[in-house]
Amino acid sequence: MTHPPILDTAQRAFVATARRATLATTAPDGRPRLVPICHILAPEDDAVGRPLLYMPLDEKPKRDADPHTLARVRDLLVLPQATLLVDRWDEDWTQLGWVRLYGTGEVLEPEPREVEEHAAAVAALREKYPQYLSQAIDARPVVRFAIDRIVAWGTLDGVAQD
Repeated sequence: MTHPPILDTAQRAFVATARRATLATTAPDGRPRLVPICHILAPEDDAVGRPLLYMPLDEKPKRDADPHTLARVRDLLVLPQATLLVDRWDEDWTQLGWVRLYGTGEVLEPEPREVEEHAAAVAALREKYPQYLSQAIDARPVVRFAIDRIVAWGTLDGVAQD
């Protein structure tokens, strides 16, 4: 039996072209932890039909230079289930829209067993965000987010995003 894709064409385009999203992980005390992220959506789903989204652990200023100590990374190592919100705000409320993505996050390292997937994610991130051309994101971990299900609302197609 064939299942419909998790993201339809309009939802896929909305997520892929968005310049930012908000990642929600769960902190040890059970509270949601939110952080804005940059991301790319892989052109192909994984072997079981889940869309894959990648987010860098980049060199923007953080409390600690080691990306492994970031709260979102620690959260994902304990509880890999997370949520991403991709949204568009507009003063014209007929243009509002969002897609909430539920899935599992995993940290990919630039090491032999993950090197090809990591390198492809880095190349796509650099293509979408020129700011990453001068950052050593190829030497830093990347988070792979496998999307299990989504909820979408509003106008998702035909409008450029911010």
